[in-house]
Amino acid sequence: MRAAALALVAAALCACRACRAEVIDDVLRSLSRGASFLERQHAHINLDGVVGFLMLQAELKEAVRTWPHSDPVSWAQRTTAVALVKRLDQSFDKAVAALQRDDPKYYREFEPLLSWSFWSVPRQWSSTQRSLLYRSTMSTECYDEQLSDKCLTLLLGTWKMNGTPCIVTKPCRDTMTRFDCPHYSLSHQLLYFMIGRMRGCTNLLKGDTRPSRANMTERSYQKIFCSNMMKTNQDIMRQGLTEQTVDIFMENILICGLAGFSDFYKADWLRHILELQDEEVGCFGRDESAVSQIIGDELLEQLQPHRRVKRREKILADGCSSHMTAVAVGALGGYLNFYLSEQDITKRPLS
Repeated sequence: MRAAALALVAAALCACRACRAEVIDDVLRSLSRGASFLERQHAHINLDGVVGFLMLQAELKEAVRTWPHSDPVSWAQRTTAVALVKRLDQSFDKAVAALQRDDPKYYREFEPLLSWSFWSVPRQWSSTQRSLLYRSTMSTECYDEQLSDKCLTLLLGTWKMNGTPCIVTKPCRDTMTRFDCPHYSLSHQLLYFMIGRMRGCTNLLKGDTRPSRANMTERSYQKIFCSNMMKTNQDIMRQGLTEQTVDIFMENILICGLAGFSDFYKADWLRHILELQDEEVGCFGRDESAVSQIIGDELLEQLQPHRRVKRREKILADGCSSHMTAVAVGALGGYLNFYLSEQDITKRPLS
């Protein structure tokens, strides 16, 4: 009986490994199509789009470094990932050069983010907590893109030439620690703390004298933000993904996954992301009906060559969403790393 039970367990483990290998194959195929999209559109993708692909590159390089040498199938998958890394490296040089040419001021302000080595990949995992959910959430965003940009340049030290980094003004601290924010305000609050840590800033909360926040740490805020971003995604899934919600849904997976919250890597969420990819051009969020509008925008840009391109979104000539494609491939890179880390007992969840 014991031998039979052990045989069943062994068979189940083999089936599980085979299933995992198939999922990794699906992710790698999707990322290969995404790399083809970047190769074609590198001159047109905006800054947020390039950053999303750089997050993917950081995830891929970590995956290649730690890939388990378990069997020939796994090693063949690693070879595929290595080829992807090389393809992306070649496209990044061209994409970053285009950003520098088209908007030199904006490029300079966010140049530190335009390297895969800036983005650190989680080595340990934790989970969100329902006890940290807000009682209510604002119906509109808490702040605009311009304030977010200003606070980030103060952290990065790019607010002026040779500027001092890690500056946290009271308006930035109050904004980035505000509770009850929804959607993109919430995800960019999290991103603010992540970028501060990756830039090497310490004491982002220094000067906060509010008694109610006395015991709060930077990680405390990250856990609160991601717990509420988890609720956002669960609400979106319960109501059904729409064109209006799919972008923030994938952005939440990308950023909270990169912050080390493994419960964002749900198998059914992965399936939804993979189904959103346009197999013809490799992007995510393609809207062919938008092409006529894009032609009009391109004519306007020719008449106003110095008009600033909005950082968050840019619809490309083939109807593809630059931002949505970037957050999708970045999230897929996170899934890849998480699935590989599950095979490594040194990277099991802490909580």
